Amino acid sequence: MRLLILICVLFAGGLARAEDVKPFNPADYPGEVQKALRYADQECQSQGGGAVSLAPDTVRKVDLTGDGRDDYIVDFRDTKCDGSETAYCGTGGCVMNLLVTLPNGDVRRVFDGYVRNYEIKPMPMKRGAARTIRFELHGGYCGGHGSPSCFKEKAISTTPFAFKMP
Repeated sequence: MRLLILICVLFAGGLARAEDVKPFNPADYPGEVQKALRYADQECQSQGGGAVSLAPDTVRKVDLTGDGRDDYIVDFRDTKCDGSETAYCGTGGCVMNLLVTLPNGDVRRVFDGYVRNYEIKPMPMKRGAARTIRFELHGGYCGGHGSPSCFKEKAISTTPFAFKMP
């Protein structure tokens, strides 16, 4: 009987949470993040597509620079462009932007590129230290071909960066 009650409570809690999920709203983010999100509409239209659907997790808020401020990862991996399956992703991965909040409160884009996948490394032990991201990129970034992937790590700061093919 207790097991049945526990299952009912867990199931009901799951339903309540699914109903409480807030739809994605670009207006919830700073102007520079909204600018990055407008890329989705522009790219979809340039490829002859129609409506754009941003996934609920398109924007991820996380302190990347270690300064206690929210920074933003804009990942178009699950964004849909009606009429164009490849608007945001290709053999090199999917479009991703990293935006960091500066000490004055402005937001700056520090990365804009194609990424197959990424992993944010655990928080450094040193207080205020930047987070490192391990990027999975097209093999060409390591002098190879599309496969196997190339892996590069970068500590995120307020300085813009890009990965270059040799």
